Amino acid sequence: MNNLAKNKGYKHVVEWLKKDAKKPFDFQKETWQYYADGYSGLVNAPTGFGKTFSLFLAVVIEGLNEEALKKNTKNKLRLIWITPLRSLAKDIARAMRETLQELNLDWQVGVRNGDTPQNEKLKQKKSMPEILLITPESLHLLLAQKDTLTLFQNLKCVVADEWHELLGSKRGVMVELAISRIKGLNNLNKKNSLRIWGISATIGNLEEALEVIEPNLIAKRVIVKAKLNKKIIIKSILPDDIETLPWAGHLGLKLAYKLLPIIEKSKTTLIFINTRGQSEMWYQHLLNIEPDLAGRIAIHHGSIDFEIRNWIEESLHTGLLKAVIATSSLDLGVDFKPVDTVVQVGSPKGVARFLQRAGRSGHSPGATSKIYFLPTHALELVEAAAIKEAAKNNNIESREPMVMVFDTLIQYLVTLAVGDGFDDKQIYQEVKNTYAFKWLLPEEWAWMMQFITSGGDSLTSYQEFSKVTKDEEDGLWKVKSKQIAMRHRLHIGTIVSDAMLKVKFLSGGYIGMVEEYFVSKLKPNDSFTLAGRILDFVQIKDMTVIVRRSKKKRAMSPSWLGGRLPLSANLGTVLRKKYNEVLDQHHEDEELDCVYPLFLKQQQDSHVPRNDELLIELINNREGFHFFAYPFEGRLVHEILAALVAYRLSRLVPITFSIAMNDYGFELLSDTEIPMDDAIAYEVFSPVNLAEDIKLSINSTEMAKRKFRDIACIAGLVFQGYPGKYVANKHLQSSAGLFFNVFTDFDKHNLLLRQAYEEVFYQQLEEPRLAAALHRIQQSTIVITQPKSFTPLSFPIKVDSLRANMSSEELENRIEKMKAEATKW
Repeated sequence: MNNLAKNKGYKHVVEWLKKDAKKPFDFQKETWQYYADGYSGLVNAPTGFGKTFSLFLAVVIEGLNEEALKKNTKNKLRLIWITPLRSLAKDIARAMRETLQELNLDWQVGVRNGDTPQNEKLKQKKSMPEILLITPESLHLLLAQKDTLTLFQNLKCVVADEWHELLGSKRGVMVELAISRIKGLNNLNKKNSLRIWGISATIGNLEEALEVIEPNLIAKRVIVKAKLNKKIIIKSILPDDIETLPWAGHLGLKLAYKLLPIIEKSKTTLIFINTRGQSEMWYQHLLNIEPDLAGRIAIHHGSIDFEIRNWIEESLHTGLLKAVIATSSLDLGVDFKPVDTVVQVGSPKGVARFLQRAGRSGHSPGATSKIYFLPTHALELVEAAAIKEAAKNNNIESREPMVMVFDTLIQYLVTLAVGDGFDDKQIYQEVKNTYAFKWLLPEEWAWMMQFITSGGDSLTSYQEFSKVTKDEEDGLWKVKSKQIAMRHRLHIGTIVSDAMLKVKFLSGGYIGMVEEYFVSKLKPNDSFTLAGRILDFVQIKDMTVIVRRSKKKRAMSPSWLGGRLPLSANLGTVLRKKYNEVLDQHHEDEELDCVYPLFLKQQQDSHVPRNDELLIELINNREGFHFFAYPFEGRLVHEILAALVAYRLSRLVPITFSIAMNDYGFELLSDTEIPMDDAIAYEVFSPVNLAEDIKLSINSTEMAKRKFRDIACIAGLVFQGYPGKYVANKHLQSSAGLFFNVFTDFDKHNLLLRQAYEEVFYQQLEEPRLAAALHRIQQSTIVITQPKSFTPLSFPIKVDSLRANMSSEELENRIEKMKAEATKW
């Protein structure tokens, strides 16, 4: 063991901290010691306590100890710092540069991502900086360059920052694969001192997270957990009176005026909204009710132009802005000192996400994070009480790592072939040593090699799918075609969204981006909001949306796909418990006191389900026969559960249904009476024969075909187009659909086809969570009631089912009629 106290680099860092009257936390010193002793690991600490410095300074201390730092070498790269967000990289780079300057250490810090200018990338290619902050996609682009053998020869450490954000996604698998290659290159360079570390603030499965980032059981591994508690004040913004028949969105904007004094008394407030479309709406609304905020508030999300985002982030640092409305684009790690207050509008649907956002305020050791919760409808106040309890008990969600994602592996193999080429036996072993592919079989590997070299069994006749060939001179597998190589580099990554079109003023100047499917519905002079501006649509020219400033006061907000967040299983469990407590009044939650009249009405009209109960409501009115059930398992589970129950009921009697759902329950609506008693209820909510009944109750083939579109893009089967000339979404879907049909008919063992079905069942359908819910229901008491009209629990589901087919005005009129109908009873 190295004695860190006698280490000159350590002493230098401690002296530097003393100048600012600071000293390292115990977890930081632990990390420095473990790093010096050759450990890889995972650092887990609350937001704002210096997780970054626990590893960055570990590498710096090591550098300060080396008497002869390698100067004037082309490859000085010592630390790769992987970040999931571009804004995060810029902020960390700034902090690192300031520290290195104060320590008089002549190291360069580089940033490499989609926002990095081309001239900066060329400079890095000539001479790498000592520290490189990079996204997973840009790291794979590095592997697609030539001469990677020497690129990492002086590398000491790879850090995956905000590891919980990458874990559980294909981007996390990209990180695993990149690390496996860097390790392999280090072994070729006879360098075995490489250490791999992850950093995470909020995660429920730490041991598994460590195993994913460093799966080598022989390596020295450790979890460094800070014994520190972050003080968080959570305060709900309560309505003055409660609506006993609530619906999604009925509160939100009505409570916006209560934000104004909060914004005014705070230095800077971050207002988190769950979707980009809603954030545009909130920005306009706050300006309408408080025009004096003009020039003092801004909006930040991923579709806003880089230069505008950059300006907003700089203005947050300097305290120029009073408030910023943001989506997940500012969720992570960024240290905006002036931000002392955070507002969460609408339920974040998960404890980890809420705590992550709370940590944007008071982002320094000892400071208190302050977050306000603003509900968008009354029942979200119960979620607020549930989040408070879950946070207090540290009941944080786990992130399940992704495994056997063949599309990502195929893309990676072509990436290596575009670069220096690869030895298939060596890469097979490297890939097998990752967590994601430890179950990979030799025959599956052989299938993938056949796929990238000839297109597999069904595409052999088409030359364009023979991408990789064996070099006769060195025996390595390579991409020889310059066109294939260029096309591949353009689309490295696993985030597949609808084609994004740039939005530009007729007079010049970019504003941001919108998705193609949204623009396709616009007519000339239609108005929409983007980056807080109201714009009139003029035309689409060269894949660019041309607009002019609008004089209109109101406009539609762009909708981006993938809007609603599902309720997490952890939060669902605590939520069921909180529902029990409202009427018992054995609690200290002001939120539950506020919704007491609503629950009293629910109890009078029907029943409030207890923790060990499933409530079913059967309501008959002019519209038809309604079946409502409330498992509290989240929208995604309810969508499948509703289809499953509908299918099982249709086996008893010939009957058809329309389906609606929210995070709390679901509705089946039929024009014929729905058979229901205790025995039938337990039968239709049974876990027996689940997989088979799911396949029969939903169009799993159609769902798999939709999933296959993304898989085909990632695996390089479908080319998404050149920059500025992206292929239309409908063409991508039809091309991917064609491959899906060919593989289904002629290549049934195709691994990409298998992956599509597995993603449907395990991610989209959440089959394991559905099975767990059904087992729980079997152990519960099923309560069946027959209310005379819609209840406080059923009303929001009913409104959601109407929303898709009505304008806002029509919906409001219909809601008023439904409320009047309900109050008759």
